[in-house]
Amino acid sequence: MQQTNVLGTELLECSLDPLTGYYRTGCCENRGDDPGLHVICCRVTDDFLEFSVSRGNDLSTPRPQWGFAGLSDGDQWCVCATRWAEALEADRACPVVLEATHISALEYVSLEDLKRHAIDPAG
Repeated sequence: MQQTNVLGTELLECSLDPLTGYYRTGCCENRGDDPGLHVICCRVTDDFLEFSVSRGNDLSTPRPQWGFAGLSDGDQWCVCATRWAEALEADRACPVVLEATHISALEYVSLEDLKRHAIDPAG
């Protein structure tokens, strides 16, 4: 099933290394059964990672039992729409790849806010 991004085009891959997405497909897709709605493709920053820890979600510490090596500044990752919205309010939002961010993110954040934090998917 084709997934759509916030620009109305086909959803692109977010990251294969580290392998991201709720379904670990590399894409921030939404099939309707992800309770966290991991649909915003971000290039995480140290500031965002620290913010996430302060909200109870440590994305930096490796969790080998789950096949998770931990994230570092510059990694791309599908983050929860609500977490990114919280970070935006706290002025700690990380950059996003619009082409790899699922359209359902617009239920939580505006396209204008996402565009203000947009980066080129290639670099």
